[in-house]
Amino acid sequence: MTYIELGTREYKKASLALFFGGFVTFAILYTTQPLLPVFAKEFHVSAASASLTVSVSTGTLAVMMLIAASLSDRVGKKKVMMISMLLTSMLALAMSFSPNFISLVLARMFLGMAAAGIPSLAMAYVAEEFHPAGIGKVMGLYISGTSLGGMAGRILTGLLTDLFSWRTALFAIGIISLLLSLIFALILPAPRHSVNKPLNGKTALRAYAVHLHNKPLMALIVLGFLFMGGFVTLYNYIGFLLGDPPYSFSQSVLGFLFIVYLFGSFSSVYMGKKADLYGHALVLSISVALTALGAVVTLVPSVVVKIIGLSLFTFGFFGCHSIASAWIGECANVNKAQASSLYLLFYYLGSSLAGTAGGYFWTHFHWLGVITFIVILLLLSYPLISYAHKHLKQLPQ
Repeated sequence: MTYIELGTREYKKASLALFFGGFVTFAILYTTQPLLPVFAKEFHVSAASASLTVSVSTGTLAVMMLIAASLSDRVGKKKVMMISMLLTSMLALAMSFSPNFISLVLARMFLGMAAAGIPSLAMAYVAEEFHPAGIGKVMGLYISGTSLGGMAGRILTGLLTDLFSWRTALFAIGIISLLLSLIFALILPAPRHSVNKPLNGKTALRAYAVHLHNKPLMALIVLGFLFMGGFVTLYNYIGFLLGDPPYSFSQSVLGFLFIVYLFGSFSSVYMGKKADLYGHALVLSISVALTALGAVVTLVPSVVVKIIGLSLFTFGFFGCHSIASAWIGECANVNKAQASSLYLLFYYLGSSLAGTAGGYFWTHFHWLGVITFIVILLLLSYPLISYAHKHLKQLPQ
């Protein structure tokens, strides 16, 4: 079978397309995150209610990814990813015209459904189309696109909200995303290693059942809930912390805090390559420790120290996500799209459920409660990593 080889023109086009796919999806998916304090004030809702503009998108996305993976078996991965990006971009434009909070939440719900195509299929596309020796690096490149998209979307949102309004900010991001989506559709190579199959409910359930009965693989899949739950919780509520006295940061400053996503772009590639060399379990365990340490460092009152902690936290998280994604892609010998979708189901359920639950800890225990909640989630990952390492046979590096 012919794989996409490093250094070829096809490799460059595919890598750039996947980068754009991750960029657009995450720029739109989390673009409301720095606006949560704005929504809380403008629509007179609580912090936890404002966080629904993030969690309702990730919750519906989590469920729809299961359908997108099976649909791709019928119509093809590229077509599903292409339609997903175009619909997501158009919904992002429509979202900027929401007249009230309920309509905004509903728009975000439909956006989450449309956005499912890229995250549910990109990992499987990489696992199937690229040469196995470089999967860790390629997955890291895709994930670096998600981190840069998340960063750029949040920074641009903060700037445009201060200069104009949050509606102008969301509309501008929708326009940029639409243009990148068209480029994605033009340059991504059509899959060569996947065969279109009839859409059959029983077949789809059997494909998921294979993985659900694989306990070591499921241990890795559940990691997504813990990692993303902690990550989104911190970023959901740090805006409330730094927007209030004694910090009282503006939306532009809060948006620029997300520049630490650059550390995530670096770590997703760097830690992915280290995992290829030294093994998934060891490097993943180190990444978890760095993430937890970064969260704890944000407890220090100094703004400079908080930013250092935020940078370390982000570096560690994207390392965790990159390694877990690649590990699952390698260990799932069949039905890779379904394995990726199960991981991301838990991943985005963590974003939705834990991200909203964090509002309780913020309201009742302030920042110390939020960080305690995050650290507990991360510590729960260690027994799962150990179990997977003992029972899953890793492919030769």
